[in-house]
Amino acid sequence: MIELAFPWALLLLPAPWLVARFAPPWREQAPALRFPFFHRITSAAGVEPKAGSVIRARLRFQMAAAIIVWVLLVLALSWPERVGEPIELDKAARDLALAVDISGSMDQRDFVTADGSRIQRLQGVKDVVGRFIDEREGDRVSLIVFGSQAFMQAPFTEDLQTVRDLLDQTEVGMAGPHTVIGDAIGLAIRAFESSEIDQRLLVLLSDGQDTGSKMTPVNAAEIAASKGVQIFTIGVGDPDGEGENRVDPASLEDIATRAGGEFFFADDQEGLAAIYERIDELTPRDVETLTWRPRQPLAHWLLGLAALIALAATGWLEWQTGRRAVA
Repeated sequence: MIELAFPWALLLLPAPWLVARFAPPWREQAPALRFPFFHRITSAAGVEPKAGSVIRARLRFQMAAAIIVWVLLVLALSWPERVGEPIELDKAARDLALAVDISGSMDQRDFVTADGSRIQRLQGVKDVVGRFIDEREGDRVSLIVFGSQAFMQAPFTEDLQTVRDLLDQTEVGMAGPHTVIGDAIGLAIRAFESSEIDQRLLVLLSDGQDTGSKMTPVNAAEIAASKGVQIFTIGVGDPDGEGENRVDPASLEDIATRAGGEFFFADDQEGLAAIYERIDELTPRDVETLTWRPRQPLAHWLLGLAALIALAATGWLEWQTGRRAVA
């Protein structure tokens, strides 16, 4: 399908006719000879004298070429385009940050799988979170890991496979043996500062309690809430453990409450998978669909054709003039 980007330009089509019809003719003075026997010459020649102006007659070929060139120029000015079929693109309308605890306590082999066997906590978490990442089509996802320090493994991206690969490569203790939940939330807040998307979600998973963050988790949660970041916290591990191996459900629940989210607890893979499904239900994803049509401009073809016709007409007129001069 061909469309005109500036169809109002077609109003210029009758412009030459309007100028020829209503504008005064161009007058140009030229030197001439005056002699007293002019009337006798015209009588002898059998012609009738007319007013002292000459309008050169135009050949039909010349007029046709001029009309065609003008029409082509006006059509080019209207900017014709060949428009293709509509193409729809889904643009990410939600930024999702995943913060995963990889402290030393995540090495405990007490995470129950679907068949009842027990595996390492981090491995069980990676299996479930990995599937959750695979289903984030349409979201921008970032990955934060934390232990004694918090690290940004992947900034916000729609390349979900890369995020999944980086998650699979994490190992217990890579970020140190301790747990800095507050610093992980602070790092997520800094990542969200570069986001222009309104729907911002942080899912934080930990099996311990904060043991040395520069910013307390509660203060970090309040700052996140002020910046429109919703936090869901997930506790795994043993609430009756000792020291850093004891998950602190009350603290995680307080963080989620202050940031407009919810707290969940899971001690097996099935429970953790159900939690991620529940998070999907609580925060449905907004997807912005962009529709556009590819456009191919055609004006240059019209301009080229107009130039060829003008050159051909000019060359033919010059050739005819030369023939008459020789004759």
